[in-house]
Amino acid sequence: MHVAVRSTTSTTNDWRVSLPVLAAGSATLRQLRASDAPSLLASLSTEEVTRFISPPPTTAAGFERFIEWTAREQAAGRYVCYGIVPEGHDHAIGIIQVRQLDPTFATGEWGFALASEHWGTGLFQASACAVLYFAFEQVGVHRLEARAAVANGRGNAALRKLGAVTEGVLRRSFLKDGQYLDQVLWGIVAAEWIPARSASALPRVH
Repeated sequence: MHVAVRSTTSTTNDWRVSLPVLAAGSATLRQLRASDAPSLLASLSTEEVTRFISPPPTTAAGFERFIEWTAREQAAGRYVCYGIVPEGHDHAIGIIQVRQLDPTFATGEWGFALASEHWGTGLFQASACAVLYFAFEQVGVHRLEARAAVANGRGNAALRKLGAVTEGVLRRSFLKDGQYLDQVLWGIVAAEWIPARSASALPRVH
């Protein structure tokens, strides 16, 4: 798999000012735009997608406010959110988020949501690898954590395929529809993930 980091029109390489565009296979990953709100509403508000995630905004205006919030948090250096734009599309149909868990951003937590019609196509794996590499190489993250409901078989399988390691079960840690669910805690460490990928399909940055 080839993942390229393309330069943007920005005159700075500071991700806090402007996220670099990532190419993951045939998909483009870029900073969210206000114009993505309707497509995100349509893609991420279905029962399939929301089954194991926190409730997304319920209106396009709500997604617009979310997109504005992502820009403020990015500018503060606390958060990154990439929109996933498949080939042939103009707007994002999924997101991958990384937020800091300590003041230096050495440890972060990431999460993702993708339109269900793109599940099983390889789009998520390619996109996730690109964002992992960006987080480790450009943001300077040392360790990334993820949490997935135990019952979320697809999500847990995807994390395992990415090279994440199961580190424990967080009992009754996620409130969903009035019920507390157990979550699996996953961890990926840069010093382990990058050398492992370099043996086969480490993304190239240019």
